[in-house]
Amino acid sequence: MTQTAVETPLQVLEHEPYLQVTWRDTETSARGFVVIDQLVTGIATGGLRMRPGCTLHEVGELAREMTLKMGAFGIHVGGAKGGIDFDPSDPRAEEVRERFLQGVRPLLERFWVTAGDLGTQQEQLDRTFERIGMGDTSFHAAVVRADDEAEVRARIRQASATHTEGLKLSELVGGYGVAESALAALEERHIPAGAAKAVVQGFGAMGGSTALYLSRAGVKIIGITDAQGMIRNAGRGLDVERLLAARSSSGVIDRSLLREDDEERPGDEWLDQDVDVLVPAAVSYTITADNCDRIRGHLIVEAANVPTTPEAEQRLLERGITVIPDFIANTGAAAGAWWVILGEVVSPAGACSRLSAQMRPLVAGLMSRAAATGTSVRQTAVRFARENSQRMIRDNGGAVAFRDLYIATQPGSDPAAPVVALEVVPEVVEVAPEVGVPMNGTRPEVVVEMFDGPLDTGFQAPDAVPAYWPGESGLGTS
Repeated sequence: MTQTAVETPLQVLEHEPYLQVTWRDTETSARGFVVIDQLVTGIATGGLRMRPGCTLHEVGELAREMTLKMGAFGIHVGGAKGGIDFDPSDPRAEEVRERFLQGVRPLLERFWVTAGDLGTQQEQLDRTFERIGMGDTSFHAAVVRADDEAEVRARIRQASATHTEGLKLSELVGGYGVAESALAALEERHIPAGAAKAVVQGFGAMGGSTALYLSRAGVKIIGITDAQGMIRNAGRGLDVERLLAARSSSGVIDRSLLREDDEERPGDEWLDQDVDVLVPAAVSYTITADNCDRIRGHLIVEAANVPTTPEAEQRLLERGITVIPDFIANTGAAAGAWWVILGEVVSPAGACSRLSAQMRPLVAGLMSRAAATGTSVRQTAVRFARENSQRMIRDNGGAVAFRDLYIATQPGSDPAAPVVALEVVPEVVEVAPEVGVPMNGTRPEVVVEMFDGPLDTGFQAPDAVPAYWPGESGLGTS
């Protein structure tokens, strides 16, 4: 069966960005960009990155990815992104960031909820918001929509201060979601976790926690890369917890603490490893048409944003390699943040348990539908997320909200109705030969399953603890 060509989110989605802004600094050569791709309930969300060479096109594509993330997980906000073309290591970086935020302040007041991203730490953003008189959190635009602002701010402060095993809540939930996505894909491929091998490219916040939870689930992590190269142990696998303890704040592993049989290898050799799962968790565009033929794995689970170019993904698909796209696999951190803002989770265990309850059936359903229709998982997921976004705009409002953000978490017209958890249910569809699209022209249906009771753990009991969680519920947190 021939699969259809892979397209970027900007090509697949059929709308222009709602708003694009270009900012020029008056004191340096820095330029900044904001793209609000889509508003849902009058609001959009997406981080602020800072890196040399950042472009409006890059920010636009990442804003579109945020629309897809929110749509795929049924979160009633649109997608946005900010970017500054400047070196974050420059001593003037914080001043540049502050001038940028002042310049786009009207958007931050009511429409754009931003957060940390590449080159920007959440703590830096929160300090800057406080200095410019916008409260103590970059989630300001969502906070001011609440009836009880103090309660929402308290939830955010508590979540920011919560650490489990040395990981912040955002780091923990982000990596846990990638691990759950990979485990669901392995299960769909009938590969037991205990028999699977994986390599993780990048050992920062996302890569480190992904490696931790994959290894806890029984997957043998045979390779991890950082800025200095790759560490490999193809025999017994790497001791991920030992490497985390040896990791610096910048994600670099102290080589003096390696075991005798751990090998040091060139960084680009992560592509060549004979494994079941590859997890790109570093920067964008690391898997390209020039290097994708080296890949020997069966599954690529994207922890980084846009790590695979469309040309590379097309060639991987032709070889039978499945790519779980970033806007599915790495949405845990963004989803977790919004669950906290909206009061839907109260603990790390609750956030991870709810994420598992949504991620596992979502990935399995997307893979099943992609196989049935001859399309890629990315294309199937894009259409699913788009239809969810359109439904949320129809039900709650787009640029003009006709339902309150905090009530919009409830479907239908009844604010007391139970919350939905979205699930793709596979459907066998006849496929036109050599075309790869359903002959009947149908699109994936949005199927919702209702549940009642506390939202803290999704479909599971309020005191449920997710798989391979350390200790009992609530232990190990501060």
